[in-house]
Amino acid sequence: MLPDKRKYSEMVKKNSPPSPILKDFIWAFLVGGFICMIGQLFMELYEYLGASEDVVKMAVPSTLIFIASFLTGIGIFDKIAKHAGAGTLVPITGFSNAVTSPAVEFKNEGFILGVGANMFKIAGPVIAYGTIASVVYGVIYWICQMLK
Repeated sequence: MLPDKRKYSEMVKKNSPPSPILKDFIWAFLVGGFICMIGQLFMELYEYLGASEDVVKMAVPSTLIFIASFLTGIGIFDKIAKHAGAGTLVPITGFSNAVTSPAVEFKNEGFILGVGANMFKIAGPVIAYGTIASVVYGVIYWICQMLK
C-alpha cells in the first residue's frame, strides 16, 4: 500500500499548480488588515456617537458578524475569500461565514432539517475543539500560577 501512496503523492505534486505564496500572503495581509480597519472604524464611530465602552465592545463584533453574514448570503464573501484566503478568516468574520454558508446552502430543505441541522456543520468542530483547547489552556495556566 505504501508505494501507491507515493505514486499518488507524486501525481498530486505533478498535477497541482504551484501556489503563489507571496501573492497569497499579500492578499491575506491586505484583506485581513482591511477587515480589522473596518472594525476599528466602527469602534471609532460608536465611541463618537457616545456609546459606552461595554456597548462598543458588543456592537463592533455584532456589526462585523452581520456584515460577513450579509455578504455571505448574497454571495460576495466567497468571492472575496477566493482571492484573500486566510485574510477573510479574521476570527469573527470567518466564523460568521462558517455558520451562514451551510444555512444558506441548505435553506431549501426547511428551517429545522435544513438550516437548523446543517448550520453548525463547519463551525461545530471549531466550537468544540476551541472550547476544549481553552479548558486545557486554562488548566495549564492555573497550574503555572500555582507553581509561582
